[in-house]
Amino acid sequence: MSASGQMQVQGPQTSSADLRIVLLGKTGVGKSAAGNTILREDVFKCDLSASSVTETCQKITRDINGRRVAVIDTPGLFDTSFTPEATVNRIKDCISLAAPGPHAFLVVVQIGSRFTQEDCQVVELFLKIFGEDAGRHALVLFTHGDKLRDKSIHEFLCHNEDLVRVYNKFKRRYHVFNNDVQDSTQVDQLLEKIDQMVSDNGGGYYTNKMLQMAEQAIEEEKQRILKENKEQNQRQREALRQEANYEAEMQLIRFQEDAAREKSREKQQIHHHDNNVSVRNHGDVHQKEVRKIILNGHKPWSNCW
Repeated sequence: MSASGQMQVQGPQTSSADLRIVLLGKTGVGKSAAGNTILREDVFKCDLSASSVTETCQKITRDINGRRVAVIDTPGLFDTSFTPEATVNRIKDCISLAAPGPHAFLVVVQIGSRFTQEDCQVVELFLKIFGEDAGRHALVLFTHGDKLRDKSIHEFLCHNEDLVRVYNKFKRRYHVFNNDVQDSTQVDQLLEKIDQMVSDNGGGYYTNKMLQMAEQAIEEEKQRILKENKEQNQRQREALRQEANYEAEMQLIRFQEDAAREKSREKQQIHHHDNNVSVRNHGDVHQKEVRKIILNGHKPWSNCW
């Protein structure tokens, strides 16, 4: 890291006889065909298949315009023949094949009627595997440029916001291969763009140390997510515990209130019963007094006459 916090590019100046290129992309976009076009020879196996024809990283080196150019083809991203983890590990092998490190990552995208979410995920996965710094060493290579017909690549890009976001991550570096044209100039132009990109990077290349830093960042992110999930689970358990305690307390309060009401009703019933008994007893005494007066020959109403 520099004092400004920017990662310094490692590696010697690019030799005119040494250029290392890695092809990346999902299955079926034409990575192997693009490699053959760059090397001007059918060295990578190409076939129409739902699964990746390239199962492991393959490196071919040829003399192109007076210098040695190495092209490394990689297995297709999102290939269902392998687990995601296995695919990522296979793709990482390209770094050792391109030792001491690739000068350029070509993220291959096939031009079609629409740019899918999976196409966007290719770029996101590339940056996740190799780190954000890898974007300084990458450009988008569009294949099947003949499908543009009368439309320019600029028009194609401007009408697709997702695609614009993708190639903005690579500082708007891109190139188009026309599959209908067997013209070496499109390869020459691609190599010129790569040379310019390498020059912009100070003549360096992507190194294994950068990959290790990317892997460390991934591991740190995993640990952060695990910690965050653990804390969230703890908060949820605490909330459930507090909710259970609150419910238990409310049940106790309701039980106590019910018991108090029941006790009050019992007291009222006892009081009402005592009152009734008292009234009956008072009536009985009064009746006894009247009978006693009558039996003694007194008429309680005689004085009224």
